[in-house]
Amino acid sequence: MTKLRHLVWMLIATGALVLSTSQGFAQSRPDADEPGLIADDSYQLDPEWQKQVVYYRTNEAPGTIIVSTAERHLYLVQGNGRALRYGIGVGRDGFQWQGLVTITRKAEWPDWVPPPEMIARQPYLPRFMAGGPGNPLGARAMYLGSTVYRIHGTNQPSTIGKFVSSGCIGMLNEDVSDLFERAKVGTRVVVLPGGAAPGTTTASAAPPPNPIAPAPTQAQAAPLPGTQPTSVQPLPAPVTVR
Repeated sequence: MTKLRHLVWMLIATGALVLSTSQGFAQSRPDADEPGLIADDSYQLDPEWQKQVVYYRTNEAPGTIIVSTAERHLYLVQGNGRALRYGIGVGRDGFQWQGLVTITRKAEWPDWVPPPEMIARQPYLPRFMAGGPGNPLGARAMYLGSTVYRIHGTNQPSTIGKFVSSGCIGMLNEDVSDLFERAKVGTRVVVLPGGAAPGTTTASAAPPPNPIAPAPTQAQAAPLPGTQPTSVQPLPAPVTVR
């Protein structure tokens, strides 16, 4: 009888240890990477992160994409002091970057191949995942320069407006599909640093008098001169946004 009670207690203790380990492992997984999860199309974003036309004064040419990491907003410059603004998810602490790149490739329902650095941090991730609704890259992807970073969709709408990724810029599938049609290969992309929101940025959600301009048929932003950098280069001088 004593041996039976001992065996029962051993089984209970083992079960508790397995449960505790599983919970700890689940809690350590970054929220932004959930392969196989199907996006909830009924999820409603806060108005702050919904696509809208805003007043936005900048020296950048129409067609340029400006990523404000601090604000968690992506601006597609329209000209005449306005821009199309999208809510985005950006890099978490330690994974933010800044620089000047161009879109070098575009893909619909892209496959996902996590880079070795990500596998080292998150060994539970798959080594390859075919494109589809459960893919963390979502419906569309735009690849930035020769870096590992992309502007892409997401299978987790709740990550929009948050600092969650390993450096990529996440958007709703609906929004990234819209941007995908507007931004062509060669489009200039300015990624502003994180931290406190730049004080020179002025964006107002009041709608401009004219409707949203149709998606351009050609890339309006001139590509960067020279070849693509092998790494993200810092801006030669701060981008002045008034």
